[in-house]
Amino acid sequence: MKFDWLLEYNPVMMALIATLFTWSITALGASMVFFFKTIDKRILNSMLGFAAGVMIAASFWSLLKPSIEMATANGSIPWVPAIVGFLSGGAFLLLIDKLLPHLHLGLATDKAEGIKTTWQRSVLLVLAITLHNIPEGLAVGVAFGALANNPEGGNFAGAVVLAIGIGLQNFPEGAAVSIPLRREGFSRLKAFIYGQLSGIVEPIAGVIGAYLVITITPLLPYALSFAAGAMIFVVVEELIPESQMGNETDLSTIGAMLGFATMMLLDVALG
Repeated sequence: MKFDWLLEYNPVMMALIATLFTWSITALGASMVFFFKTIDKRILNSMLGFAAGVMIAASFWSLLKPSIEMATANGSIPWVPAIVGFLSGGAFLLLIDKLLPHLHLGLATDKAEGIKTTWQRSVLLVLAITLHNIPEGLAVGVAFGALANNPEGGNFAGAVVLAIGIGLQNFPEGAAVSIPLRREGFSRLKAFIYGQLSGIVEPIAGVIGAYLVITITPLLPYALSFAAGAMIFVVVEELIPESQMGNETDLSTIGAMLGFATMMLLDVALG
């Protein structure tokens, strides 16, 4: 069934709206700093584990699987776009990880990664979460950009589900920035501003992703798997290690399982 009414809307604009939504959920998570000065490490680890689970599930159900299906429908070798795009996405995030100064949660300032800088610890913490949000915004943008040439109901629902899933895991990420900043002496307002700023890259990446796949249609299967590779890199490099800090790692694992199950449910049932 074709959703012809989708043709009346600009996929880039829809991508912008969707990523503004995911950004708003980041801001909602950051607003928790107005209610809490600290967050229990077990709760934070569970939330980060949940975010990791959502991103892993989204990488397959919403990105890699459609990439393989599109390549098959186009008569291409199915695994080529999936593997090339996936590894390219990981390589892209690896490059940013090496260049962009950032600091993972729970580490001392001298453990900052990327190019050496004298930037404040707070800026480095925000940049670490910002790094998470680049592939997330890109993934949502690519999913909505795909509607330009294939506006089917399932594809539209899948793009919406992906945006919802990314939004769900943005909540703990927003809180994971703002509350530690509050603990380090920032005012509640300043900690909130820094926390929600970590998500500003999502609308930017979303618009770029949507525009590219509309402009270069054959790029779409590669773009989907590229976003998947970038997301998996973030999960393995940052989210999982951060969620496993502490003694009660079972809670992190349970959070990851629940996050994966939630995203899988949304994608299979609604997408």
